Amino acid sequence: MQTTELANSQNGFTARAFLVAPALMAGYGVVRLIGRAMGDYGPGVWWSVAHLLFLAGVLAFVPVFLGLRLPAGVRGGRRAGVRLAAGIGLLGTAAVAVQAVIDLVVGFVAADKQAMSDMFDKVQDVPGVMPVVYTVVPMLFWLGLLALVTLLAFFRRGEVPGWSPLLVLAGVVMMAVNLDLLTAGALCIGLALFPMRRGLVG
Repeated sequence: MQTTELANSQNGFTARAFLVAPALMAGYGVVRLIGRAMGDYGPGVWWSVAHLLFLAGVLAFVPVFLGLRLPAGVRGGRRAGVRLAAGIGLLGTAAVAVQAVIDLVVGFVAADKQAMSDMFDKVQDVPGVMPVVYTVVPMLFWLGLLALVTLLAFFRRGEVPGWSPLLVLAGVVMMAVNLDLLTAGALCIGLALFPMRRGLVG
């Protein structure tokens, strides 16, 4: 009985993460826009709150990837492909989380925007930091999510509608094109994940 209750609790937590993760990302986008509109975005309260939401949103995707990596009813090579996509997404999640932590620390320590810029330059000048934390590896977060949803749309059509990968793609493109579209992109991803929050964990 306790084992069943624990499993139900874990599944419930994972299901909530499907809603919480994109909501936190959307919140990050909203706070960022407000801070920029007020001309007080970094360093300061707006910067810190925005990046705390960003970090929380990224970490909230961990149970999403973990919950989808072993979908019920998917076996063999298909399951291996799903697990690979989830693994890629988790690797990207780690890189993005490190990026968010750096942004938080710099924003907390720096006295003004120029000091922030100087600190970021020093961090990014460290060999390997740019590709691992800022450019190449973080993209695996979005690519892993897109690949995972796409595979599940093929393998579990009853739970994952065909439009979910298209919404994830739209959300990723929005965020890549303009950070001011973060909220809209996060909402697209949230809509894509909403039908998947139950019935896939196995």
